[in-house]
Amino acid sequence: MYKVVFTQRALKDLENIDKEMQNRIAMKLKEYAKTPLKYARKLINHKIGTYRFRIGDYRAIFDIDNKNVVILRIGHRRSIYK
Repeated sequence: MYKVVFTQRALKDLENIDKEMQNRIAMKLKEYAKTPLKYARKLINHKIGTYRFRIGDYRAIFDIDNKNVVILRIGHRRSIYK
């Protein structure tokens, strides 16, 4: 199982989301951490990160470092890639 680690930017992004969605994102990230590459999609543009998780209308951009899933950004799908 991988450990989920948040960057300062990801924590700031998470604070700007309503509480109900924060809980949903946290539960999904915990579930996805068991086998992250099964649920991940590789990003074409590696400028913001290598992979992404889909959680409803939100996306979590992340990289994998040893046994850590490093969450880089979290945001709504319409604005996360800009």
